[in-house]
Amino acid sequence: MSEHVLSLAANPGVAYPERAMPRETWYERSYRALGGHLGRALVPTRRSLAQFPALVDDAAAATAALSDAALGARAAEVGRRLRAERLGRDAAAAAFALVREAAQRTLGLRHYDVQLMGGWVLLSGKLAEMETGEGKTLTATLAAATAALAGLPVHVITVNDYLAERDAETMAPLYAMLGLTTGCVLQGMQPDARRAAYGSDITYCTNKEVAFDYLKDRITLGGLRSRLRARVANLGKGADSRQLLLRGLFYAIVDEADSVMVDEARTPLIISGPSGSDGREMIYRQAVEVAAALTAGRDFTIVERERDIELTPAGRERTAELAPDDGIWTGPRRREELVKQGLSALNLFRRDEHYLVRDDKVQIIDEYTGRVFGDRSWEQGLHQMIEAKEGVTITGQKDPLARGTYQRFFRRYLRLSGMTGTARELAAELWSVYGLEVVRLPTHRPVRRRFTGREVTATVAQKWQRVAERVREQTAAGRPVLVGTRSVAASEALAEVLTGLGIAHCVLNARQDETEAAIVAEAGRAAQVTVATNMAGRGTDIKLDPEIEPLGGLHVIATELHDSRRIDRQLFGRCARQGDPGSYELILSLEDELVRTFGAQAVRWLLARLGAFPGGPAAAWHYLRGTQRRAERLHSRIRRDLLNSDERLEDSLSFSGHRE
Repeated sequence: MSEHVLSLAANPGVAYPERAMPRETWYERSYRALGGHLGRALVPTRRSLAQFPALVDDAAAATAALSDAALGARAAEVGRRLRAERLGRDAAAAAFALVREAAQRTLGLRHYDVQLMGGWVLLSGKLAEMETGEGKTLTATLAAATAALAGLPVHVITVNDYLAERDAETMAPLYAMLGLTTGCVLQGMQPDARRAAYGSDITYCTNKEVAFDYLKDRITLGGLRSRLRARVANLGKGADSRQLLLRGLFYAIVDEADSVMVDEARTPLIISGPSGSDGREMIYRQAVEVAAALTAGRDFTIVERERDIELTPAGRERTAELAPDDGIWTGPRRREELVKQGLSALNLFRRDEHYLVRDDKVQIIDEYTGRVFGDRSWEQGLHQMIEAKEGVTITGQKDPLARGTYQRFFRRYLRLSGMTGTARELAAELWSVYGLEVVRLPTHRPVRRRFTGREVTATVAQKWQRVAERVREQTAAGRPVLVGTRSVAASEALAEVLTGLGIAHCVLNARQDETEAAIVAEAGRAAQVTVATNMAGRGTDIKLDPEIEPLGGLHVIATELHDSRRIDRQLFGRCARQGDPGSYELILSLEDELVRTFGAQAVRWLLARLGAFPGGPAAAWHYLRGTQRRAERLHSRIRRDLLNSDERLEDSLSFSGHRE
């Protein structure tokens, strides 16, 4: 693979380098799936990885004596060697030695051996699983700089603008010492600024920005499908690069890879443009009014776990009676689809859980990171109906211009790698979908994280009271406490309980994105209490005050199970980082959202009534874990179905003579 990548990088005449997407046969798909289950046998052993830092140390023998200017000149020489040796092991070790020295001089940081191992895993096109707090951001500089010295345009992809901008600004001096340029793509940037950023040697960006910029390029390239037109317009050089945003898809390093490549892969990528249809505002309001007049159980049923609503025969009749008798409402199928969307807006999407209302706008909350999608909207009129439900200004509906999936987008990179703290549960899926082997790395220092137990209460109110008691106990000993919640509403409900008990605290949720850094900076102080929605993808370390270590470090309380065990582990990983002490516990409820959605209601009712759970607390815990496993299976199926649907669409376009 590296030979092909390097030859393309050296040939700027190639219009848009990316991996072709041949249709896999049943045999090939089965082989990939089998490889995922046998993934641990396919990846390098720790022993072979442990030998790599010694190669870097050998190559670094003469590096420390070089001046800054000489270091830059040496980097250019190593770049030529990397191209000649196709990113070979010895050449990569020489490059890593330079990157480590540049980091020491510009950032005051020196890569640990486990980070050198992680960098080699990334450069090899694999996924590095590193414990939270092990310095993945610094690890990425090794592979990014080495690939850039070899002439590959590099995309370092992370989960939000804050991290992309922070990491680009922090690491730019390191790259500059090696003669490399750094760019950053952020939401709201104009096309010219985006082209300039993607034109840098190393570009930091979010998964959403780069994926949608790629779709925009596909639209541009689609306008030049005719070879004759392309040759006339561009003298046979393919699409005019001045119209494109990216230079192609060469090499990507994906941070928080499980969140980006798996969790968010449940949602298709869609670029929309103005619909061109006027007068729909009244239709949206009418749909919500009709939906509000229907009765659950009699007129419609809610399939919570599928996030779907079905009209009953009585509901169809009632809809026909209530709906206007003109225009779009006269068609039974269209009428029922409109009312189903209205029912979804009223029953499936909840304020302060799935969205915020701010500045007369409905803003979507990312369920995995707790952040706001400022420029995103639901499709097929759903967003507008939620706006009607909330009484804010109704925005215009947009029609799709291009669509895709994260699965197909990332598979188009000529070289792909990733890093995360939580990938072991997904090794099979990451291999079968992306061809990524998961390599689990050791920690720099022994992990001192303690599990202190779990409790299950019958009601949410009882849960908040118990959480408050545990917070008071821990802060009385001087320890800082981080309490994790699933939604804005839950964080604010707990905050109200804490306030009522006189417990000082800070809240970090989608409403406080702009002050996140300041809140996190305070979270490691003595007796500090922080209530936060999903900490996955926050990318910010909680630094402990020196006097906290003898007290036991940060204590984490999880108040709900998430749809995946990995996200729970990301929360637990906020404590005991880099050898610090820390502890965590779970305080859950039989009324939690996951239980309501995926649990057997009869069992939940029985457990709640009995109070003292049959078989002890373990019975309630196993019940809750069962609901989480059902959620994981459902989401895995949704991702698989989305990918299969996208492949069928590709086949249809190919058959008709059009691709994407």
